[in-house]
Amino acid sequence: MAKQLDYRTMQEIFHRFQAAEPEPKGELEHTNAFTLLVAVALSAQATDAGVNKATRGLFAIADTPEKMLALGIDGLTEQIKTIGLFRQKAKNVIKLSQILVEQFDGQVPSSRAALTSLPGVGRKTANVVLNMWFGFPAQAVDTHIFRIGNRTGICPGRDVEAVERAIEDNVPVEFQRHAHHWLILHGRYICVARKPKCGVCVIRDLCPFEEKTP
Repeated sequence: MAKQLDYRTMQEIFHRFQAAEPEPKGELEHTNAFTLLVAVALSAQATDAGVNKATRGLFAIADTPEKMLALGIDGLTEQIKTIGLFRQKAKNVIKLSQILVEQFDGQVPSSRAALTSLPGVGRKTANVVLNMWFGFPAQAVDTHIFRIGNRTGICPGRDVEAVERAIEDNVPVEFQRHAHHWLILHGRYICVARKPKCGVCVIRDLCPFEEKTP
């Protein structure tokens, strides 16, 4: 685990991320808060590309909790059967749709506590929805962020929550809104698990990782 980088270095790192990608976007396709919530819930242990392939047809016919309930468990299962753990995920989506209708007037709530009370919605899923739809500077830590946070010293921590706190505590406030997207994309395409692409990394000279690749 690398040591936490100092403030000036953090500022420069995120200035470079911002210059390279001023408005980073998540890669899960969605049309509203509900479809985003469902897409993120379905993405656990699955790729964004795989989820998008399944949800294009699904969201064309069920883009609200009411329509999802009308589709039913069997209809939903058929739509998402190419996604890992699809049976349990289908049960969770139907249950959360029911709760949204009964307790939230069919609307996706904008608080972490309310979101995490829904079946199949953990802290990471809630943070993605809060960030991407409601504009809250919530930090959704996935395996990519956990890896590069500790490798680079941007946000080191022994567990996911510690890494989340490190982002909140140490990333300059002007970069908090997009921090998790910049980090996810950097981890997904540049600072990969095996043989990171240090030769094309925009923060190579600021990174303390000793085993840099050409």
